[in-house]
Amino acid sequence: EYMGTSHRSHMAASLAGSKPFKLLVHSLAQLVCVCNRGQQYLLGPIDDLAIVENGAVAVGADGRIAAVGTTDEVLAHCGGSHDAFDTVVDGAGKSLVPGLCDGHTHPVWAGDRVHEFALKLKGATYMDIHKAGGGIGFTVSHTKAASEDELLSGFVKRLDRMLRFGTTLVEAKSGYGLEKETELKMLRVITRADAAHPIDIVSTFCGAHSVPKGSTVTEATRNVIEDQLPAVLAARDAGEIKVDNIDVFCDKGIFEAEDTERILRAGQSAGLAINFHGDELNYVGAAELGGRLCALAISHLEEISDEGIAAMAVRPTFAVLLPTTAYVLRIKPPPARRLLESSVPVALGSDFNPNAHCLSMPHVMNLACVTMRLSMPEALAAATINAAGSMGRARDHGSIEVGKLGNFVLVDSPRWEHLVYEIADPPIAGVFVRGARAL
Repeated sequence: EYMGTSHRSHMAASLAGSKPFKLLVHSLAQLVCVCNRGQQYLLGPIDDLAIVENGAVAVGADGRIAAVGTTDEVLAHCGGSHDAFDTVVDGAGKSLVPGLCDGHTHPVWAGDRVHEFALKLKGATYMDIHKAGGGIGFTVSHTKAASEDELLSGFVKRLDRMLRFGTTLVEAKSGYGLEKETELKMLRVITRADAAHPIDIVSTFCGAHSVPKGSTVTEATRNVIEDQLPAVLAARDAGEIKVDNIDVFCDKGIFEAEDTERILRAGQSAGLAINFHGDELNYVGAAELGGRLCALAISHLEEISDEGIAAMAVRPTFAVLLPTTAYVLRIKPPPARRLLESSVPVALGSDFNPNAHCLSMPHVMNLACVTMRLSMPEALAAATINAAGSMGRARDHGSIEVGKLGNFVLVDSPRWEHLVYEIADPPIAGVFVRGARAL
């Protein structure tokens, strides 16, 4: 089925004096559009995705998708000749999926916590390590001591690795400062990386990631609302940083529901979307709170209640599930099937951080299928259109549709499922960002 063309790229190319199109990928065994009717998310259960056999996609000079359909259809709409394209890729025997979207990461930090992995293998829990001064507290001290340029260098190296695994959009949190200056430093690093790296970055302020040592929850809440958040908003309004979301680690013994609500409402009133951690280690009513606040997304949800699921289905609020967390911490995974069957849009994230050191969304999809019982179509939707939706970016990312950014992963197999099926070493033959080969 032919899915359309756009003439905007013809105009851009004419003005630039270059070829009308930047990229053609043709003769694909499977062109996996994921969806093709402008959906901002897909609800489960998901059995089928929008797929074109012998498919092709054209990207205009503006880096946006200009035509999608069969190879003959796309060529016919683009002048019938390969000469109209800067780059032509023969996709015979291969498949193409949208650029992958990682809905939850903590990628800006310093320090090495490999020793904590050894402790976990001996039976230590997340909270055992946290109370002993490890975990987030350990990373906070090292991140405070690192320079902005040191943090940027480490972050860019991680982004490069993400790109090799097909990620083209990522949510990135602060949260290893827990005080104004280091939180601002982290947000500046995220902003600088977003301007320089091929991966698009959605920035989240997470000053309420933990209660600083020597502080009470009440004091930490007041500090976030009265000191950190005003400074973040002032830097945003001055154009020094970009920040899209506000986040709180809502769990027992950290920030519970009442303090979480105060922080989230303060950020929401300043124009930040609510995208927060909830009901991970204990049930605290985070999902019900998120539903009440019309949150964009809630992550983790291992301990979510049936009432919380119902509350999330109203807006709906995206459930960003993180299979690496349950895997590393040896805790039960979130109830993905109940969420899918209750009309909650399910997204995936790597939860990349010093506790869950995973940069590969193909591996995350595999884990989601095995440990959470997602189907492969559900996992791909969760790592593309739904993850993009959880970041408020589904208009530009998450599916192969006319007008969206030309971000793709070329899979070296005629069946796209090999991207999920092949553990640890996915058969990625190329990654494209805005129609240009990035890998």
